[in-house]
Amino acid sequence: MNRTLPRLLAVLAALLVTVPIAPAAAPAQPAAPTLTWSVQPADRHGPDGRRWVERTLDPGQVVTEHLAVRNFSDGSVVFALKAADGYLTDKGRFNMLASDQESVDGGTWIQVQQKVTVGAGETKVVPFTITAPPDATPGDHPAGIAATVTSAGGTVAVESRVGFRVMMRASGTATAAVAISDLTARYRRSWNPFSAGAIEISYTATNDGNVAVTGSGRVTVAGPFGLGRQSAPEVKGEELLPGGSRKVGNRVAGVWALGPLRTRVDVTPVVLGGDQGGADVRPASRTVTVWTVPWPQLGLAALLAVLVLTLRALARQRRRRLGRLIAQAREEGRAQGREATPIGGPPPAS
Repeated sequence: MNRTLPRLLAVLAALLVTVPIAPAAAPAQPAAPTLTWSVQPADRHGPDGRRWVERTLDPGQVVTEHLAVRNFSDGSVVFALKAADGYLTDKGRFNMLASDQESVDGGTWIQVQQKVTVGAGETKVVPFTITAPPDATPGDHPAGIAATVTSAGGTVAVESRVGFRVMMRASGTATAAVAISDLTARYRRSWNPFSAGAIEISYTATNDGNVAVTGSGRVTVAGPFGLGRQSAPEVKGEELLPGGSRKVGNRVAGVWALGPLRTRVDVTPVVLGGDQGGADVRPASRTVTVWTVPWPQLGLAALLAVLVLTLRALARQRRRRLGRLIAQAREEGRAQGREATPIGGPPPAS
């Protein structure tokens, strides 16, 4: 017993030396406060319910508008106020140029103070002016205005911004025009000979006018001499700003392969916002021809032709066989008759 105790103490001492003791956990860093805010069109008293600002101005005209910045955070925040040219993304959402991109159009028409400090839970109204250049071209000049906060994430500065669009229209003739380009059509056949196929079309719609437009597109397909005419349901287009473009697709069902199929696309633009009267509306149309061969129907016709020829051949073979049987029966009947009455024999006994 006296020898065992010193050995146990030595083993415990060795374990304490070789096994490191884990340091106490460092206290968790407090989470960064969540920063949220909103920016809305306003009048001098506060938000006025508009989603964005729309103004029609004469060249050289100056107007004053307001925006309201509301800070939902627990502390005071200094927001930078910025305006820039507006555009639509590929998904049709409105956006404004980043801070490192230079505005050349509507963004240069807006002047606003550089910064505003908004306390926790507070809303501040800030005026801004819109000045149409003396040589402003008629039509839309979209822009955006936003309150931004820049935060440092490692070596990269991240700019977060919340704002709204400012749609400025210079007075003059509004031209609503959509150009159609890159029109393609493809025939999707059904291998069921009793079922029609479909035409799938794709094209690029470009706003060739000077105002924002939506519109409606109609696709019609017809064979030679208008045979088999079919139309797709009318499709309402998405918003397009001047100079903007978007890929459009459509499908016409119930189309039979009748050789050359003429596909026509008609687009009628509609002025978005502002005064519709007096606008120069220019519809557009394009056509493309697709050559089709009714292979399933030709295959069915060939199969039916083979079947008919086969049935006719069998019928002819059956008639010939029947004819041979009839001729053979007649010959056998004649032979039996000759055997029953011999020629030149002795007369029958009385």
